[in-house]
Amino acid sequence: MKFHLAINLERMTAQTSMAEVRDHTLEMVKMADHAGFEVAWAAEHHALEMTIAPNPFQLMTWWADHTENIRLGAGVVNAAYWHPINLAGEAAMLDLLSGGRLEFGIGSGAYQREFDRMKPGLDQKDSYKYMQEMLPVVQALWKGDVEHNGAYWQFPKATSCPKPVQQDVPVWVAARAPITYDYAVENNHNIMSWPLTMPISELESYKDRLEDSKARLNPNYTGKFTTMRHTAVYNTEADRQAALSAIRAVLSQFGNLMMQRGAVENGFPDPVPLTELEGNARVDPAMLEENLMFGSPEEVVTKLKSYEALGVDGFLYYASMGLGMENQKRSLQLFIDEVMPEFA
Repeated sequence: MKFHLAINLERMTAQTSMAEVRDHTLEMVKMADHAGFEVAWAAEHHALEMTIAPNPFQLMTWWADHTENIRLGAGVVNAAYWHPINLAGEAAMLDLLSGGRLEFGIGSGAYQREFDRMKPGLDQKDSYKYMQEMLPVVQALWKGDVEHNGAYWQFPKATSCPKPVQQDVPVWVAARAPITYDYAVENNHNIMSWPLTMPISELESYKDRLEDSKARLNPNYTGKFTTMRHTAVYNTEADRQAALSAIRAVLSQFGNLMMQRGAVENGFPDPVPLTELEGNARVDPAMLEENLMFGSPEEVVTKLKSYEALGVDGFLYYASMGLGMENQKRSLQLFIDEVMPEFA
């Protein structure tokens, strides 16, 4: 099983220095590079301080200048917000500037609030149609001239300038729904999954969807199956409590965005009061500690071994969860020193 790092430029309050956030993010990516992580992933989000990522290719180009081996993943671009020629060129430029380290991830977005601003009138549940039209067009543009007359984009003959350095850029599809698993498997794309805060049974259901899609559509499927979890490794009670407090605070804001409850003021979502979410496994501390990749190094190794046994090819260590920067670095260093050697 390989290890990936997912990290955002993240501000939980207006008092947090943007320069410190910037520098911290790069430091975490450099730590992952030196430790042998396979991929560092940058997201795409808009008008939200908790995930500052208006263009993942900017972030990845910056990371490329300060790293040596780690691959650089868009995790993920929202197809509906882009034009195919623009997206193909941005991604190919990153591949060129990084010396062929691009991992191209694409998906259907998460928050209706973003669609209401970036693509007014589009329902998030319908955005997979944009992704399924976009991806083959981008791949065609990387190869040469193509004319396109689709449902969502139309343009005369054009190509991507520049072209990617890699002959075949690895493609990743963010998948939860069965229809997206079918699409990824049929086209032999790698799969990124995220069980959110649900138990490992949710991940098992994703793996079942993958196997069902393979049996029906592509028995020779060779793509990778990865999953992402918020991760905190700790060896003191203080760091344990800090991690649980941070993730609960983030989930209260996440609940605002997912349920469209509460305002977002100057980029900061109002938290949904945790008292309104009592009994919900997504915020109960005991359930969070069990379901997420939280625990001592030994506990995290045990959890990861079960993921490996399930057939997970890559684990995405999701570092951004509102946790203090020093705590984040301590957690990542413990993961590097005491968890990764068990999977060497």
